[in-house]
Amino acid sequence: MPTVKVRNLKNKEVGDIQLSDAVFGAELNESLIHAAVMNYRANGRQGTSATKTRGNVSGSGRKLWKQKGTGRARIASLRSPLWKGGGNVHGPQPRDWSYQMPKKMRRGALRSALSERLREGNLIIVDEIGFAAPKTKDFLAALSALGLIENAKSAKTLIVDSLDNANLVLSSRNVQKTKVTNSFGLNIYDIVYHEKLVISKAAAEEIVSLLDPKQEGAAEPAAEAPAKAKKAAPAKKEAKADAEAPVKEKKAAAKKPAAEEAAPAAEEASDNE
Repeated sequence: MPTVKVRNLKNKEVGDIQLSDAVFGAELNESLIHAAVMNYRANGRQGTSATKTRGNVSGSGRKLWKQKGTGRARIASLRSPLWKGGGNVHGPQPRDWSYQMPKKMRRGALRSALSERLREGNLIIVDEIGFAAPKTKDFLAALSALGLIENAKSAKTLIVDSLDNANLVLSSRNVQKTKVTNSFGLNIYDIVYHEKLVISKAAAEEIVSLLDPKQEGAAEPAAEAPAKAKKAAPAKKEAKADAEAPVKEKKAAAKKPAAEEAAPAAEEASDNE
């Protein structure tokens, strides 16, 4: 298991943390990372580019001159693609570019990218990212202390912490080349695009719980348990109804003879009257 030094915002070592080997010790898989990045970018496309066909272009549909006898080329409509200002043929039309990528492949790409950033030495674990007030000056001072700003030029930095940290979000939103996200919003494109990763200790533990294959398997049965309980409840009701059905039938059969005996007695009483 890789051991990483934990630092504070003044770049002083305050302890060590052992990261999961399954998440931060995975092998580099460039083809998998490339496939995940392409999937992320395709899903982010708007797909709204469009050109006008001959049916969308404004213009008359009248035949401008007769078919024969003028010496000119035959023409049917001004909106033909052969004429200037006419429609476009086989141009782009609105479409959905998104496609699904298997969940195991997406998570595998995240593990591979995080592990490579750790091997490069571009992943920094911070004990806590806290500021007394939302001040950009304090945020830049922390980045400079961590060595993320050199010669007045800041590296592309991705900070992973809770989005409930309002002072961090407000302090960093005016800083170029810097993005703040949480462990649930971490994606492959941000990891590849940003050169440096700053992760809080709590966020690192959350990332391990989300991406560790062993913990994934333990979490899925726990999520399936309530669904199974809901399915079992109707089955119990049906079994109870089946058990009560014969009792109801017996009661109904017992009531029938009593009703049949009461009917002749009522007829005799009416005859006597």
